Amino acid sequence: MNATSPGATTSPEAAPGRIVLLTTSHRVAPGLLSWPAWQALHAADRVLCADGAHPQLPYLREAGITVEEASPTAEELVDVCAGGRTVVVVATGEGEPALTDGLARLAGSGRVHMPELELLPASYDLPGARLLDLVQVMDRIRAECPWSSQQTHKGLAKYGIEEAYELVEAIEDGDRDELREELGDVLLQVVFHARIAEEDSDTPFSIDDVAGGIVTKLIHRHPHVFGDETATTPEEVKAHWLRTKAMEKQRTSVTDGVPLGQPGLALAAKLASRVRTAGLEVPLPAGEGIGYELLALAVRAEAAGVDPEAALRSAARTYRDAVRAAEGLEE
Repeated sequence: MNATSPGATTSPEAAPGRIVLLTTSHRVAPGLLSWPAWQALHAADRVLCADGAHPQLPYLREAGITVEEASPTAEELVDVCAGGRTVVVVATGEGEPALTDGLARLAGSGRVHMPELELLPASYDLPGARLLDLVQVMDRIRAECPWSSQQTHKGLAKYGIEEAYELVEAIEDGDRDELREELGDVLLQVVFHARIAEEDSDTPFSIDDVAGGIVTKLIHRHPHVFGDETATTPEEVKAHWLRTKAMEKQRTSVTDGVPLGQPGLALAAKLASRVRTAGLEVPLPAGEGIGYELLALAVRAEAAGVDPEAALRSAARTYRDAVRAAEGLEE
């Protein structure tokens, strides 16, 4: 095809036409397309798609749009557009890189009167859409990976603890890249456990049940956001939270629900927090030894608003640095 000389008038027969590359997100239900996308599809002279199993095709055909299964080269597509025709290409999941690269080469050659090229996103990912990818990937790994397919809740428990500690370390280090990665590792534990739970023969549940449960809990415990209550200070918010939590749990003791397997200082501080919040007067147990001294320190720290576990960890890291300095390894 010869390029049109400068200043020449383009006849209708020689008009280069228009190519619309229509992209969609697999994370959005098929058929939910933008209005500009539907307009382009209905106005097109031809609609092409290389993938005959593309999830959008049944919905396009239901809307009266004729879709041809075809994968033309860049040159063939330019020829199809000749005469001012508009061709919509419904992109596959890979985005048609071979076609777009070919069109770029033709445009760069300067020898072809190129059609108007338009990239038209027909659907967009919503915030959180990549979580759907994670669920799909986890489902496949659970089904096909020899190691992952054999894991149980108990077998994975230690990894949950390790990942939580690594997350805390990333937070304390202030490393943003590490923080993002460790949050992903913690999220993986949640999705992995939920996937395993789907296979339980007695009481199965899924990641949707997990998410639905926490959504319900958050709404119920934030009546100042989703209801008629008001809260203008963090203290009022905490009061709402504790009140609604107490109504939900119906506990007989303030110690109910405190995990005894957590680190000792954290456990002591949590118990002290429960006692203080409940307004109880509970004297510290009398006893000899470092354990009782540490208990008293943890209770005192909690009353002062200090996390004793974090405080000790910070001091230990300083001690670690001192050790490395004594070894001549300081940075």
